[in-house]
Amino acid sequence: MTDWMQELASHYEKMRTRYPEDKLLIVFDIDGTILDMRHMMLRLLQQYDRSHGTEFFHHAVTSDIKVHEGQVDQLLEDLQVAPENREKVRNWYVEHFWLPFSIFEAHSPYHGVLDVIRWFQLQANTFVGLNTGRPERLRPQTLAFLNRLGKEYRVRFEDDLLYMNPSSEAKGVTESKASGIAQFVRRGFRVVAFVDNEPENLKAVSETDCLQEILLLHAETIFRSKRAHIPAGAVGGRHYDLAGLMSSAPLPSHVQFVWRWSDRSKDVALFLRSNIHWAEVRVRLLSPADRIVLRGEGPEDGPVAGNGRSERVDEVLAILASRQKGVKLDLQEGGRAVHAVLETLAGCGFGDDVVWFNGNVERIGEQGFRAIRNAYPGAIVQCPVDFMAPIVIGEPRKAKEIFDVFTGWGVNRFSISWMTPDKRSLFDQMDRWDFDVNIYDVPNLEAFLQAVLLLPRSITSDFDLSRWYNRLGSAAGPAAAPAAGFGSSEYDAAAPPRSGFLPSSEAAERSVQPGR
Repeated sequence: MTDWMQELASHYEKMRTRYPEDKLLIVFDIDGTILDMRHMMLRLLQQYDRSHGTEFFHHAVTSDIKVHEGQVDQLLEDLQVAPENREKVRNWYVEHFWLPFSIFEAHSPYHGVLDVIRWFQLQANTFVGLNTGRPERLRPQTLAFLNRLGKEYRVRFEDDLLYMNPSSEAKGVTESKASGIAQFVRRGFRVVAFVDNEPENLKAVSETDCLQEILLLHAETIFRSKRAHIPAGAVGGRHYDLAGLMSSAPLPSHVQFVWRWSDRSKDVALFLRSNIHWAEVRVRLLSPADRIVLRGEGPEDGPVAGNGRSERVDEVLAILASRQKGVKLDLQEGGRAVHAVLETLAGCGFGDDVVWFNGNVERIGEQGFRAIRNAYPGAIVQCPVDFMAPIVIGEPRKAKEIFDVFTGWGVNRFSISWMTPDKRSLFDQMDRWDFDVNIYDVPNLEAFLQAVLLLPRSITSDFDLSRWYNRLGSAAGPAAAPAAGFGSSEYDAAAPPRSGFLPSSEAAERSVQPGR
């Protein structure tokens, strides 16, 4: 089965190559394409219960709704509302359908759709338009709600890129859809794709496409018109999958990517031969020898390396130095451990520009951060700030004062866990303060791609590199020279496929990484 997001990515790439200077436009329908209307329908019916003291819809859930929002009679029958009550419910439903409560409180987007829109809005000379059957009189409410919904995804919908049905009663929708596409073309946009859940709308747009250059995408959600109307060549899908969309696209060059050193020898081989620049190594102090080791090394923890023996930190650092990789040291302890790490690094030849320190504020403390900054004035020095989320959101002025204290200690990057409930709001505020932010605890490929779209300074992720390459297909970029020193024959065995997806080690001002 054709992956509709891969088809969209491929078609977009082809059109960009064919028309390098044109303003390319991807057009989305709203209801049933961006917004899952079942949420609105259910909340509207539950509001009826609250307003009338009834319990017709008390136990209903969204999965119970299997019809279009306009098929009210069938909906009430499916939800087993008694025939004698249906007319009153139906009339109330129709009367309240486009009131502010319905528009502002009751909509939810389909999973992944705002990420897809964000990706296109990040592309050069590329725009996202909206073409909806909603009546023109609802323009202010529609824009206000969609932008409130899109804010945490950094998506912005513009008034001049929203075409609405000129009919005050939302009639003649198919004609309106065709007119909307024609208006975008007259304004100088080259429409390259149109996404809609209604087959008849796709058919109407196909009949206006003389050059046959608009890719028609059917959102296979809930629709009212017959599937037979879907034009030949249209592609359908249910899931807005970022991996399918971004499989052949390069990551933003300003985001750094960090790979966390693993006990999987195959992943180590993939990393060493890739153009990923940074590796994160978690370290702790092994007492009573005061020796810095990889976290997990030691008799109580078992071996770390995939070959069945423990790797020493100095051995790992030597491998990274021989490949001209950067090292990110995740410090699990403060005090003596900080000084032991600095002593170990001193003999390895790493310059400030290839060293990165991460540590918890309570563990490392002011003295530890100042010692790190004095030893490596140009290094990245980072601390996690998830605990600050309530203060940042509730008392931003006080939070900013605390962050300024940390920067006074030498911290120049802050880290946010992907698992933090308010991560997007926290990130947005810190970005407005112009702090460099790293996102960590990214659990899988989908979350990683979502994190990329926020454009943080860096990303740390822990998922299996071999699965990464298999899922994305083509590549990690130019292979590096063979590894020298410890484990080179084993780690050189598996060369990754080539791909434009991963950023080069020469990532410029900002970068993305899987690490903390």
